[in-house]
Amino acid sequence: MMIDFSGVPVGELPGGFTTARTGQGAASVWAVLEDTSVEGGHVLAQTSTDQTDYRFPLAIHEKLSAANVDVSVRFKAVAGRIDRAAGIAVRLTDADNYYVVRANALEDNVNFYRVVQGSRRQITGSSIKVASDVWHVLGLRAEGDTFTISFNGKTLFTAKDATFANSGKCALWTKADSVTHFHSLKITTLA
Repeated sequence: MMIDFSGVPVGELPGGFTTARTGQGAASVWAVLEDTSVEGGHVLAQTSTDQTDYRFPLAIHEKLSAANVDVSVRFKAVAGRIDRAAGIAVRLTDADNYYVVRANALEDNVNFYRVVQGSRRQITGSSIKVASDVWHVLGLRAEGDTFTISFNGKTLFTAKDATFANSGKCALWTKADSVTHFHSLKITTLA
């Protein structure tokens, strides 16, 4: 399933998506914006600039629930003083329980976390250049207790964790005041 947001009116949330927030601070604010740098000219963006550090906005794709998935998305980190992050959440049961991989343009790294009852804990990560205002591709493949993380088409690392084994939703994710554009969300269920 490929979602590119091109048919969604500017200012609206795409059909089949809901929003939520892990942590504190203002509610997440997601909407389709114009961005002429992508085919179709529309992106989904988290636009709130609330600087609460422990604030993780989610745009949850409600149409699919699966345990084993391969998810990728193009993203561009546009702004943010506290953070400039983009992420993919999988096996999300609610806003406080899921796995997430995130790329951060201020820290130049890609890290993999589990969020249990709202508490985020890093499993592993990798230092890599994540430029602002440049399109990148972030990927997360979840198969059983094995997770493969890719960045711009290359595998960065794999990790094992068995905290969440059941099916859950997929979501786009940001942190704090990150203003991030997302495009070409691809979700593939695995046997």
